[in-house]
Amino acid sequence: MTNQTIKLDQFLKLKGIASTGGQAKLMIQSGEVKVNGSPETRRGRQLVKGDRVTVAGQSFTVEL
Repeated sequence: MTNQTIKLDQFLKLKGIASTGGQAKLMIQSGEVKVNGSPETRRGRQLVKGDRVTVAGQSFTVEL
């Protein structure tokens, strides 16, 4: 990970959306997570500043 990107599963843990990496993986694989409005099932998806992550109706903007 560089200073410019963060993996989707790491972002979910950082924001407290998922308490563990395993929980983040399950949320992503089940299609519960959207990135910029589109379902994202790759937990290794690299997020950049300005990306919007939506889970359970809550949106979070990536700020690195």
